[in-house]
Amino acid sequence: MMRYAIRRPHAGPTLLAAAVALVTVTSCSDGASSGPTSGAGTPSQVTSAPASTPPPSPTPTRTYPLSSAPLTVPAVRAHEAARGPGWRPTPQAGVVVAAGSEGLADEGRLLAGELKIAYRGAVPARAGDVELALGGKGAPESYTLTTRDGRVRITGPDQAGVFYGTRTLKQSVNGSGAMPEGTVTDAPAKPQRGLNLDIARKFFTAEWIEARLREMADLKLNQFGLHFSDDQGFRIESDTHPEIVSAQHLTKAEVRRILALAQTLHITVVPEIDSPGHLGAVLRAHPDLQLRNVQGVPRQGAIDISNPASARLVDELLREYAGLFPGGWFHVGADEYQALTVPSPAASYPQLATAARQKYGPQAGVQDLAEGWLNDRAAVVRSEDKTAKAWNDGFFRGGVVQADKDIEVEYWTGKEIGARPPAEYLAEGRKVVNLNDEFLYYVLGEPNQFTYPTGRRIYEQWTPRVLRGTTPVPARYDAQILGGRFAVWCDLSQAQTQAQVAEGIRMPLTATAQKLWDARTPTMTWEQFRALAADVR
Repeated sequence: MMRYAIRRPHAGPTLLAAAVALVTVTSCSDGASSGPTSGAGTPSQVTSAPASTPPPSPTPTRTYPLSSAPLTVPAVRAHEAARGPGWRPTPQAGVVVAAGSEGLADEGRLLAGELKIAYRGAVPARAGDVELALGGKGAPESYTLTTRDGRVRITGPDQAGVFYGTRTLKQSVNGSGAMPEGTVTDAPAKPQRGLNLDIARKFFTAEWIEARLREMADLKLNQFGLHFSDDQGFRIESDTHPEIVSAQHLTKAEVRRILALAQTLHITVVPEIDSPGHLGAVLRAHPDLQLRNVQGVPRQGAIDISNPASARLVDELLREYAGLFPGGWFHVGADEYQALTVPSPAASYPQLATAARQKYGPQAGVQDLAEGWLNDRAAVVRSEDKTAKAWNDGFFRGGVVQADKDIEVEYWTGKEIGARPPAEYLAEGRKVVNLNDEFLYYVLGEPNQFTYPTGRRIYEQWTPRVLRGTTPVPARYDAQILGGRFAVWCDLSQAQTQAQVAEGIRMPLTATAQKLWDARTPTMTWEQFRALAADVR
């Protein structure tokens, strides 16, 4: 196999000629040396033999330079070079699906439209076609793309893998006009690769979200986290509790439209209702459930987890939106519960301390009640066939109650009270997703010492093992790190417009996609990578 080669992005016809142009070698006759060729594919005249001996008919033979890997973002992980003309779209070309692979019709239609060639459906491939087929025993989301005999065949064990093969073909054609001869064998390094968006603090339109999904798909990203409930707003229509919904919100019809697009692009949308903190928008309609300290002072966004009505309210919302979102995950938050940020939680919130002892025994404290709350919410989404995700500062050291092991840790910070290093979660056998706020947090207005992340820094310094700060965890934990997401948080919501956010995250998201697909040190320089991204997308 040939490792992905470093080359600068194409310069119009020059790269195309280098990748797939024909080189003509003329035959020699009667021992005479042949002269130089005159143009690509045109043999020069050979010296005539004496008139009495007619020269043999010229039989020029075409050969081709050894191909290079297609130039794509993220880069393909392996390419077997070959000699041949490669493939380019022509008026006669079409996209077809192999017999038994009719489920790839959506992928075929999309690709045909992008390449401006016909989609012919489940018919035999002919010269110049692109054929999509399910099959093989590769890893999930893997694919093989073979370019030979003027055709392209993309196969994979699942539809997502075949889809990613079509992204490779699309980008190669966008960049150079062609797909090089040879075989691409490709698969992601991490199963979870995505973007997280806060629409609770700042409303984003359905059209803007759909544009980001299309951008994600071309980068082979597969997970879109949707944080739609926080102190500032609750942004999706509710049937069970319409009183909590903000004036600016997505209707369920809009959400279903977003979900339908995401499904065709092989992206899972992960909803998040954060609790027991960050519930300010919900609590404005239910002030009786707001957490208050011993002096009666309310805590912003915090719900009183000693009150059984609090669990009933949150669980009704979890079940409602679990039914709306078909994916396999639900994010239940668990971060920054304000009762645990004071010097003595039991003294400040005696009702929580009493409830903890009643539920978990005389040694239990407020921390245990909060951990039990997390487990109970995880059990609700588990009953809806979802895997729970929660922020790392909702998993506590020690205590009577421990967070359930099947809850995925979304690691974002090491700045909280009682901060635990990432290796502690991993040593407990937990699965972790990387949202390192040092590299992957795009916080509008840059409050609290946040700075807008750059694509270059992610590309050159970050990997999925860099969970906190800039130091990677030991390699032995790599398999427990499921991937990562680049996150947009809208703390100062008016600091940027929707258009500015889209432009600001473009290259950081692109760099994140590269490192989640292949965590190895890139072979291209940042400048080469940036130019290539502009060229192929």
